[in-house]
Amino acid sequence: MKTLTLYRPNFMDEFDHYMESFFGNMPVKSAASLLNRGLDFPAVDLQETDAAYLLSAELPGYAEQNIKVHVDGNRLTIESKQAEAETTKKDEERYIIRERRQHSFSRVFQLPDNADPNAISATFKNGVLSLEIKKQTESQKRVIQING
Repeated sequence: MKTLTLYRPNFMDEFDHYMESFFGNMPVKSAASLLNRGLDFPAVDLQETDAAYLLSAELPGYAEQNIKVHVDGNRLTIESKQAEAETTKKDEERYIIRERRQHSFSRVFQLPDNADPNAISATFKNGVLSLEIKKQTESQKRVIQING
């Protein structure tokens, strides 16, 4: 019997470096180190517009009601807790490869200083969680009239 080998390119190191340079030191281990250890970790994309940061996380197979997003100070957390499905012990149901598991994860991001933690909206469609994190309005310089 031939064997299958899972190929995982090491592109996550560069991505983690970008995320850390943007959000500061991430209080979780790098995605590359988690992937290399065989742990599932949701992939994210991050975009910046003039008015907001847009974060998209791939969560295929997750139910919307099991996904939690919360903000504590300047830390944004995306997490899900799912129990693994029970399997039967029948002889005819042996796995050759089993990569599809339900599991729990928690991913924490440090928000930039200009992000407004009170103006975050979330949508979940087709296995993709999309967050819009509005930027705070910059404090405007104003001239103060001196009355003499």
